[in-house]
Amino acid sequence: MKHQVVGYIRVSSVGQNTDRQLAGVALDRVFEEKASAKTVTARPVLAECLAYVRAGDTLVCHSLDRLARNTAELLGLVREITGKGVTVRFLKENLTFSGSDDDPFKNLMLSMLAAFGQFERELINERRREGVAAARARGRKFGAPAKLTPELCAKIDALLASGASKRTTARAVGIGEATLYRYLGDRSASGV
Repeated sequence: MKHQVVGYIRVSSVGQNTDRQLAGVALDRVFEEKASAKTVTARPVLAECLAYVRAGDTLVCHSLDRLARNTAELLGLVREITGKGVTVRFLKENLTFSGSDDDPFKNLMLSMLAAFGQFERELINERRREGVAAARARGRKFGAPAKLTPELCAKIDALLASGASKRTTARAVGIGEATLYRYLGDRSASGV
């Protein structure tokens, strides 16, 4: 059986584009996943890819962070893949691991780059949390805007007072029945 060059492409969300990853690389098969790299277990395409590759194959990834986001998972995956006799290539970092001929320097580079990537991700998350907290302290609201404006509530109350059914009222003002019932529940709980 011919040894294959297999590509693994991953983006974090459905809206992201995979075109730049592995562009121009001759591949026999490509596994493309649109999922967060938070955990390896939540990525079925990666599991399928790992089950597919055989000894002598080469698995190509655009960069380290496409395979795993944290150091321990990345090192474990590279060890697992190379343990099967599969070579792993990371194009962006220009690193190749085959398990048998890996020198200590390449392993150090893999560990350091993975650790820096994880550190960078944690810094980004910390800055995001700080920014959200600061915005909330300034009174900024997050999430979808409230559907029930004071004008819409007045219209709901008028329709119900005129004898309209709850279903008809919800449709007339353009909200779901669940939203209407939630409003009515909140209103009665506050004693209005």
